[in-house]
Amino acid sequence: MQSLLRQNATRLHHCGRLRRAPLTLSVLSTIFIQRSAPVISIRNFASTHHFSNSSSKETALNVEKRQSDSAAENNYVYHGPLSATFRRLKIFSLASLGLSVTLAPFMFLIESALPMSARLALTSIALGTSGLSTSLVAWCAKPYVITLRRSHPDGPGSTELEMTTVNLALQKRFTKVYDPSFLIETRRPLARWELAQNIVLAPVRSEAAGSHVHPDPGHEETVAETRNEKGEVIGRWVVSWGDNGVGTCRAVGNVLRYFNVHEELLH
Repeated sequence: MQSLLRQNATRLHHCGRLRRAPLTLSVLSTIFIQRSAPVISIRNFASTHHFSNSSSKETALNVEKRQSDSAAENNYVYHGPLSATFRRLKIFSLASLGLSVTLAPFMFLIESALPMSARLALTSIALGTSGLSTSLVAWCAKPYVITLRRSHPDGPGSTELEMTTVNLALQKRFTKVYDPSFLIETRRPLARWELAQNIVLAPVRSEAAGSHVHPDPGHEETVAETRNEKGEVIGRWVVSWGDNGVGTCRAVGNVLRYFNVHEELLH
């Protein structure tokens, strides 16, 4: 480039006038390429680096979304909408029963014209009514499921249900059903499901289990377990298999058999 400038200056000097000659097209192209090429390469690198980060972020977000969806499907949770109502009803019933028991002795201590037989009858009626209402509340609210969890411990082909209930003393009971096919509709009032008393093993269930054969006669399996808040097993629902896949179930301990759920809220 310097040689070209010298040649142009020499030619102008011979013409009697010395001035800066205009740059030729080749010189301008050379300068433009030398100055702009690094900028172009840097911009390309920056844009490529930004696109790589965006793609990795989107990929990570998609993976996290799939994992969260899979976890949500594996640990589906249902909450009973009337849990708080049943809890208040139990508390009120227990409070009324306690108040009746506390005030019962005063019926005999307060001076009154009523004979002793009348006082005894009034006290018995008050205690009996309060106790009956408390027992009715306990019977109605016992199968109500406040929480239901669905999981697939061995893959999509296996399903387990864990249902949480509360007894009259407001203590939680956790019943895990290892085979939901044993849950059938019940005729008990204020309940939707029950653990079946008798069941016949269908060929479809045998094929799903991969055995294609019925269990051996006399073989026993635990269908469901009920645990307390400490995690101790307080009851089991056990099936004893007979000939041709016919099973007879029985309760061992204090197992919860009936369940009340809102089926319209399950999905």
